[in-house]
Amino acid sequence: MSKTLIKFDNITKRFSLRKGDIVAVKDFSLEIKKGEILTIVGASGCGKTTVLNMVAGFLTPSSGNILLDGQPITKVEPRCGMIFQNYALFPWLSVRKNVEFGPKINGVSKKVRREESAKYIEMVGLKGFEDAYPGELSGGMRQRTALCRVLANKPDILLCDEPFAALDAMTRQIMQQELLRIVNESGQTVLFITHSIDEALILSDKIVVMSVRPGTVKEIYDIKFPHPGKVEVQLTDEYLKLKRQIWSMVEEEVKTSMNIVSS
Repeated sequence: MSKTLIKFDNITKRFSLRKGDIVAVKDFSLEIKKGEILTIVGASGCGKTTVLNMVAGFLTPSSGNILLDGQPITKVEPRCGMIFQNYALFPWLSVRKNVEFGPKINGVSKKVRREESAKYIEMVGLKGFEDAYPGELSGGMRQRTALCRVLANKPDILLCDEPFAALDAMTRQIMQQELLRIVNESGQTVLFITHSIDEALILSDKIVVMSVRPGTVKEIYDIKFPHPGKVEVQLTDEYLKLKRQIWSMVEEEVKTSMNIVSS
């Protein structure tokens, strides 16, 4: 059995605002195994991104602990790699130099940086575009560059905050396939945030549904579809049944957040 890489131990996060404290996340407990792709879904404002930012060390829990490989996360965590929706690339740097930026800051030699960047650039299918700049790339290619840049830092866990949401449907599906291929090749652990239940089902080993604010774990689903064929399973009875179950649960939370009473 895989070891636990991330452990949320009864996490609560409060934000102090002028109108008073808001509890964004409350009594949140969860474990993520090494090599696992775990996706969180839920209504807008349920605390998904807050959870992600606490793992990255951008936010500190008000109470409880988050452990990474058994050690508490107490500051911005270099062992976590974040992929944002807006690519977050340096527009004045080429693909290669964007990918090499983190290793360069960490003191990796030029020779090793070049070798490592070439490996990851080829892994994400951008060989031949090493000297291109972000403005010369399509949205999907920019996001692959962002993924490549994070992988070059060799993070223990990849944190994805709706990274494919801004892409068109076809490019989004290609990026989902690319992520699965890269994860299968690298054994990377992934914590993924999305509003798309289809995306969660395609990518995940496990799906967590969060309740409305204050967000907590409402339900956990183990996904049994084999990774290599997940993009092709969307019309199976098993897939559609599970999608209906998860959608029903998320819909209930969305209606609660909007104060809509089911008829």
